[in-house]
Amino acid sequence: MPMILNEEQNMLKDSAKDFCSKSAPIDQLRKLRDEENPDGFDRDTWKSMVELGWAGIPWPEEHGGLAFGYKGLGVVTEETGRTLTASPLFATVWTGGTVINIGGSEAQKSELLPLIAGGQLLLALALEESHRHNPYGVATTASAKNDGFELTGEKTFVLDGNVADKLIVVARTSGDAGERDGLTLFLVDREATGITVTPTKMADSRNAANISLKNVQVDAATVIGEVDKGAAVLDPTLDISRIGIAAEMLGSTQECFERTIQYLKEREQFGVPIGSFQALKHRAADMFCEVELSKSCVLEALTALDENRSAEDIAKLASLTKAKVGETFNLVSREGIQMHGGIGMTDEFDIGFFIKRAAVTEQTFGDVNFHRNRYGELEGY
Repeated sequence: MPMILNEEQNMLKDSAKDFCSKSAPIDQLRKLRDEENPDGFDRDTWKSMVELGWAGIPWPEEHGGLAFGYKGLGVVTEETGRTLTASPLFATVWTGGTVINIGGSEAQKSELLPLIAGGQLLLALALEESHRHNPYGVATTASAKNDGFELTGEKTFVLDGNVADKLIVVARTSGDAGERDGLTLFLVDREATGITVTPTKMADSRNAANISLKNVQVDAATVIGEVDKGAAVLDPTLDISRIGIAAEMLGSTQECFERTIQYLKEREQFGVPIGSFQALKHRAADMFCEVELSKSCVLEALTALDENRSAEDIAKLASLTKAKVGETFNLVSREGIQMHGGIGMTDEFDIGFFIKRAAVTEQTFGDVNFHRNRYGELEGY
């Protein structure tokens, strides 16, 4: 498969760009933040996104999807990144839906994927338990009880945890925290008895919550995949999600870069545009090169998903892409603030939203250092 977009994917990208710029601009995120919207996103906008088919892009047609592939979902997500669109697209489709698509039984897929594609079901992955990404560092317990399980533990940084209809809880049915074996995934109602959800205010206004589970009763039918072998579902889900968040970060990076270049052309000092200064030209050229490299990483990773390459290849590309795009987003957002000067730090200018988003998305499912180390391990170092 060529590492380029075909005509249909380019058309989807253009329509997504038009929708996001008109229906979900950064001003919408600003309004949601200022009004302290309890949902953290506009439900009418999400309904429109669902009507465009975005929530069903990667799923098979027999499960209510469009079977348009991850490259299609990637170009849409990239455009949402440009306007910092607040929506359940990442938590519900890229992450939650992927868990069901990879590990769900046929009954679970037939029931849940059409609900996701139709916008009737929001999901959230309850995985993290500390301030750093550690997918196997799960101490939340799931003890066998009454032909089912009893869940007890604490989860942090659960994206969309405060609005999800159901939580995908990663719990330990055997072994100790840090071990890959012994993890099990459960599909749990967010409002189930024993669950306490505490919304958190993220720096970038992204939806997240801390979740406490105390003696939560679930039956055996809520298990996704096999008991004790949840890592077999979790690992590929996280890699797909990392590629998804990298696509969003790429869109944000490009928008931040383009806004900065435009400012360099307009802002004058000593009677000339500051973009004519040699030092700023060099810094802009460095950013351009890094952005182009990041584009290639994301496109190759999305292509690998659609080609169903080996799990090892996708894992390497996921970590390479997340690390590279995270590094570039960090660079471009900070350079954007620097080149805008003091006014760039004010809330009047949108450029400040990008540096906040860069800080949060870098931590989502592993930062640059985590993925550099993981890539090295995958390569045998």
